[in-house]
Amino acid sequence: MEYKAEEVLKPVGKIFGALKLPHRKNTAEIETVKLPLPKVVTIPLKQNIGAECEPLVKAGDKVLVGTKIGDSDKPFSVPVHSSVSGTVKEIIEIFGVAGDTTRAVVIESDGEMAEEDFTPPVINTAEDLVKAARDSGLVGLGGAGFPTHIKLAPAANDSIDTLIVNGAECEPYITSDYRTCIEHFNDVIDGVYLLKEKLGLKKVVIAVEDNKPEAIKKLYEIATDKRDEDNTVRIMRLTSRYPQGAEKVLVYTTTKRKIPFGKLPADVGCLVMNITSIAVLNKYVRTGKPLVAKLLTVDGDAVRQPKNVLVPIGTPISDVLDFCSTEEAVSKILYGGPMMGVAVTSDSAVITKQNNAVLAFKGDNAVSTTPCIRCGKCAAACPMSLTPAAVETAVNLNLNQKLAKLNVNYCIECGSCSFTCPAGRPLTQTMRTAKGILRREKNAK
Repeated sequence: MEYKAEEVLKPVGKIFGALKLPHRKNTAEIETVKLPLPKVVTIPLKQNIGAECEPLVKAGDKVLVGTKIGDSDKPFSVPVHSSVSGTVKEIIEIFGVAGDTTRAVVIESDGEMAEEDFTPPVINTAEDLVKAARDSGLVGLGGAGFPTHIKLAPAANDSIDTLIVNGAECEPYITSDYRTCIEHFNDVIDGVYLLKEKLGLKKVVIAVEDNKPEAIKKLYEIATDKRDEDNTVRIMRLTSRYPQGAEKVLVYTTTKRKIPFGKLPADVGCLVMNITSIAVLNKYVRTGKPLVAKLLTVDGDAVRQPKNVLVPIGTPISDVLDFCSTEEAVSKILYGGPMMGVAVTSDSAVITKQNNAVLAFKGDNAVSTTPCIRCGKCAAACPMSLTPAAVETAVNLNLNQKLAKLNVNYCIECGSCSFTCPAGRPLTQTMRTAKGILRREKNAK
């Protein structure tokens, strides 16, 4: 299909603030490889926002790849499946990504990777698709862990008209979405039209930053597919600015619709889905195989051989870093990117559904902190038009009533304020603290 740049949409809304970060997409053209099979996986029973699953197995049970090992009857939950075949050793308690505790199923691999007898689901209606999303175990794959079936449900009730395919991948280092676009393009394209047809969506916008020209050319094929008879599927080239891929920012950039405080994209008629989530959902519909492995970017200055790696869920980070020849002098390990990623305390932590990258850094990464100089750079960089320095003052002076007036709950924790602060103030962490203060006060009433 001949690529015509003039047919690519331009953003309709301009992102406020925004940063031009170094891309460091070192692994963009490195083809994904499979991680050697781990001897033991530890699979958390909570890998989503919402309820923890109850274990469906016990020590001594035999499992196959895809065996359901945990589930819950709570609405905000998704089932958890075994990523290897082998024997359940025990059920333990571990710390989750958010710092809370969760139970986890420890499975000793038998090295065979024997699979369950998968049966593809029959999808005739929107409700069938919503059920398939839950049965697949799919959650937001970029870090939040929001259950996908909850996100799809409003579309089944005709309250959503626009699908926004998030291919921005705006954080430095991370290229896992880009590799999905290149390597699993058929699942991306079929997934887009599956969602459009079954959910009755009137418009699809595929949003990609302009630093990914090859992805733009590839995704252009979706917009020119013969299934798009009414020309309602379009690709949009976004300016490469951080945090272009943040949900609230992306909705405004692509549609100029503003998501009110406390609301979701569905409340303004939008469904935002990560490009990898679409590919994973379509793969489940095509094969019946649930989400049991995750494509990760492994990079950072402590990694000698940066790679994109397909990793069984529950694999220790140490196995992943060893596979990429990581140096011994690692001072910091992150789940995700350097802006919104979460630091882990040990390389014994495990890969979960939400992970899209593991970054390892060496040396002293500490930033020296000096008093605020009232320069206003944090406010200028904030995509939500907040004033982080004022929030920091209110937190330090225990002015809790002022925090609500400063709209701290609208913070998306993108890290832009901390990145731009010349005084090295930990402003993003302060914003999280402020949100926690308001949450506790609300719960105490």
